[in-house]
Amino acid sequence: MSTTPPAPSDSSTPNNPKSTTGTLLPNDTYPFPREFFFPPFFTRQTNLTTHHAQLTKWSSLLLSYCRHHRLFRLSLYPDTLPFNNPRINRRLAPGDIKGVVDFLRKDGRAEYVPLGQTKKDGTTTTTTARGGEAGEGGEAFIYWRTPEEWGSLIEGWVEETGQRGSVLTVYELREGEGTRGTEIWGMDGDVLVKALGTVVKRGKAQIFQSGEDSLGVKFF
Repeated sequence: MSTTPPAPSDSSTPNNPKSTTGTLLPNDTYPFPREFFFPPFFTRQTNLTTHHAQLTKWSSLLLSYCRHHRLFRLSLYPDTLPFNNPRINRRLAPGDIKGVVDFLRKDGRAEYVPLGQTKKDGTTTTTTARGGEAGEGGEAFIYWRTPEEWGSLIEGWVEETGQRGSVLTVYELREGEGTRGTEIWGMDGDVLVKALGTVVKRGKAQIFQSGEDSLGVKFF
């Protein structure tokens, strides 16, 4: 049985600010829910039932926050939003941040970014400066839309635009004029490659090296 709340719908994106009520923090546009301003929300609850409810609320918050800001990876440091509330001087402890991420991982909604991971952005290869030792800072992919869901969205775009049989680079998908104005444009390169991998598994595409530092994909 699924333990993580469903990912927030598209209605929670910045393009629809009236869809969610909440309280704003300085220099942030996300409407935080009222429990974010209760100090106990940042303290691990000892009762199992209460703790499960707490994890569910934190998981929903992370998915909604990342979708709102279109974040594909999130810093896991306690001093950063959304783990820190400067208004009430409360932050989630590193071990509790790990607990929330692990809760999301159970349903495929999060994945730690490995320390020193090689990152392919479609044109260049760089090394992630800091990464995911579980619960010790670093970063995690937060899948407000899973790679499988992104893959289906990409397949739909391919069908709608008549791209079957075409060869495109990952860079073109992320930053090309063909995807401008769609949700594909501006995607995190690693998440995009993971999404394309799900299309490959369904036998609908093939990924190959199209240059020294660039990946290409052909859709069937």
